[in-house]
Amino acid sequence: MVNWIKNDGPNSDVVISSRIRLARNIEGIPFPIIMDDKQAQQVVKIVKDAIFNSNTVLAGEFIDLEIDKLSDIDVQRLVEVHVVSPDLVKNRKRSAVLLRRDETVSIMINEEDHIRIQCLNTGFQLENVWDLADKVDDVIEENVKYAFDEQLGYLTCCPTNVGTGIRASVMLHLPALTITGYTKGMLQTISKIGLTVRGLYGEGTEVAGNMFQLSNQLTLGQSEEEIINNLTTVTHQLVDREWAARENIAKHDRYGLEDKIYRSYGILSNARKISSKEAMDLLSDVRMGVDMEILKEVDINTINQLMFDIQPASVQKLAGITDGAEQRDVARAEVIRQRLNKK
Repeated sequence: MVNWIKNDGPNSDVVISSRIRLARNIEGIPFPIIMDDKQAQQVVKIVKDAIFNSNTVLAGEFIDLEIDKLSDIDVQRLVEVHVVSPDLVKNRKRSAVLLRRDETVSIMINEEDHIRIQCLNTGFQLENVWDLADKVDDVIEENVKYAFDEQLGYLTCCPTNVGTGIRASVMLHLPALTITGYTKGMLQTISKIGLTVRGLYGEGTEVAGNMFQLSNQLTLGQSEEEIINNLTTVTHQLVDREWAARENIAKHDRYGLEDKIYRSYGILSNARKISSKEAMDLLSDVRMGVDMEILKEVDINTINQLMFDIQPASVQKLAGITDGAEQRDVARAEVIRQRLNKK
């Protein structure tokens, strides 16, 4: 199990994970979008040297994933468990990924920016992942001269990242707020306070399994602490509202709620073919049932792990199949049955 998927963090019944991502670039080298292959190799060498060939505390903590040598399925699996971004995969022949041995930190080289430091952990612990990201950033900056402007801050490829270069986000499971229709209005309200809501895999992706990724929209003109505090406040509010909605549904339609949860569990336990979308929606119901102690036949960590193991590349890897949507759907159903029916 990837460490951040475990259900042992604060408020992990609603907050699946907390993430901090820092965007940095090296002074004097063009952004990845316009640099040539030689410059790309130069960036990779500079960052790797800063981690592996320096007398820093990070020297023995990271491994090189050698992403350019991995199969397409293995690379896509890294995307599915949020170790790397979809953007990095598009240009992986000129990129690199350094992963901390405990899997809480990944350093993506030549994604949209030269350096993307990502720290990810289970539950609601933005402050902890920020502290870790900041320490990694400081160590790299001791050995690498960043592109920095005294007035603007850190210079990045995308204007929305200029300034602190920080993107703070939490992944939230909001099934009850979705059932009650609150999430529709949430999108408009949140955008007014400098936050944005995305799908499971970030910008341009759809919400799956009632999983919402909430993050800051801009970085310019705000300090890291202000960005994190704003996101923390809103996250606390959403956690409270989600649980209030769950309790309200249970109070006014207990049998309907139990029926929804057990029907979903029954389908997942017996289906012979299932798409990733249907599986995610049903797993969302089951996860809510486990959190509310309505459903006690399954462990929450099993559900958390399944939500990522049923994604296309992960299913292909687990089942040993190469391609084909129907093959994947059959294999996905089998993986789910095996996990849920394990005694």
